[in-house]
Amino acid sequence: MGEELKIIIAAILGVIVGGGLGFLLRHYAVQLKTKQLRQQAEQKVQEAEKNASQIVLAAKDEALKARNEAEAELERRRDALRREEERLQQRREKIDQRQERLEQREQGLNKRQGTLDRQRNEVEQLRQEQIATLERVAGLSREEAKEELLAAMKEESRQDMARVIRQVEAEANEEADERARKIITYAIQRMASEQVAELTVATVLLPSDDMKGRIIGRSGRNIRAFEQAAGVDVVVDDTPEAITVSCFDPVRRAIAARAMERLVVDGRIHPARIEKLVADSRKEIERIIKEEGERAAYEASVPGLHPEIIKLLGRLMFRTSYGQNQHAHAIETAKLAGLMAEELGADADVSRTAGLLHDIGKAVDFEVEGTHANIGADICKRYGVSEAVIRCVASHHHEAEQDSIEAVIVEAADAISGARPGARRESLDLYLKRIHALEEIANSFSGVSESYAIQAGREVRIIVKPDEIDDMATIQLSRDIASKLEESMEYPGQIKVTVIREVRAEEYAK
Repeated sequence: MGEELKIIIAAILGVIVGGGLGFLLRHYAVQLKTKQLRQQAEQKVQEAEKNASQIVLAAKDEALKARNEAEAELERRRDALRREEERLQQRREKIDQRQERLEQREQGLNKRQGTLDRQRNEVEQLRQEQIATLERVAGLSREEAKEELLAAMKEESRQDMARVIRQVEAEANEEADERARKIITYAIQRMASEQVAELTVATVLLPSDDMKGRIIGRSGRNIRAFEQAAGVDVVVDDTPEAITVSCFDPVRRAIAARAMERLVVDGRIHPARIEKLVADSRKEIERIIKEEGERAAYEASVPGLHPEIIKLLGRLMFRTSYGQNQHAHAIETAKLAGLMAEELGADADVSRTAGLLHDIGKAVDFEVEGTHANIGADICKRYGVSEAVIRCVASHHHEAEQDSIEAVIVEAADAISGARPGARRESLDLYLKRIHALEEIANSFSGVSESYAIQAGREVRIIVKPDEIDDMATIQLSRDIASKLEESMEYPGQIKVTVIREVRAEEYAK
């Protein structure tokens, strides 16, 4: 027990001595570490103070440098301001000097203005005295003299205006005529129709005059049966070996003439045979009408027409105007209109279609009331023709306003086809009536002295009274007469209106 106690006491003393030594060692280590940290802190403080002093010195240097630069810039600006002030001062002095000169000049001008006013008053006074003297010498007041002068100037201006208008119109007409001649010549040269004037002959030739009795029949039964079946009048007169078939409807007239020719050839003339041959002729004419309508559309290059319009085109085969076959005229007009439209850059399809259909109203104008242009426009509208074509058809005789170049082209093509040599013919009575009507219309205008229709009615020349019609009025008179002719007359082609004003001055030497 004693040994174990000693060991325990020795162990306890060893632990106490070891703890004390460890504490002392740790305390010394902490003091040593603290001293090192303090030394490092003092060193860093000294370095910071050294750096701060250097930064302060550098900032002072920069501030001093900036101050010096600012003072130098300020000095430069002060010099610039001093120089600007000197220039402004010199400018003020110059302005003051100029103002003095202007004031002196204004004083001189005022003096001169006063002098001019006095002189103007003197001139006005002299002018009034001269006017009074002139009025007293001429016997005219100032207003009367002014009116006379204005009238003279107006008359002179009218003469000059008329001369300028004539010159401009002459130049425009010359250029337009040359261009129109080229286009029309080109179109006619390419078309080159051989169609000439035709007559609607409703005369049936007979082998002998004995055939007339057989046609009339016992108590006139054959001729009555024929007239009733064909819807025509048969004229049996003293014309040797011929009878005449008369009817306003050209198709019925053609049917009757064809049936009568077959009766004469057949020789069997009685009511039953008449009815059969008339019915056969009607079917044949209807077939011809359809074929001719299709041929017209094909030759004119106008496809897609309604079947009823095709039939009406075929009916034109039996219609004439002044001896010109309207079927051939329609085809010719369509070709001419198409050629001219292509040359002018217009719508060739519209021009061809309108040229082909422009006179389609003549196929039924004996059945429907109205002009053939309006009838034709209504027919085209009914069967779905385009609006552009309808306007051309309605306006080709100026019964409606022409609102497109195609309408003018169709009118020109119609005139070319109808007015060319050999296309149409007139009877002597109709020709004389037209000539007299031309002269009567021209003479109906005031100021006209004489009028003459020349060139077979293609031109009317009017001689006016020079004391009633001046140069300006002659231009207006020619236009008025042309408009009156267009409104009141129908004629193929165009009529030239020439107004002549002649002034003569006479004096005798004694």
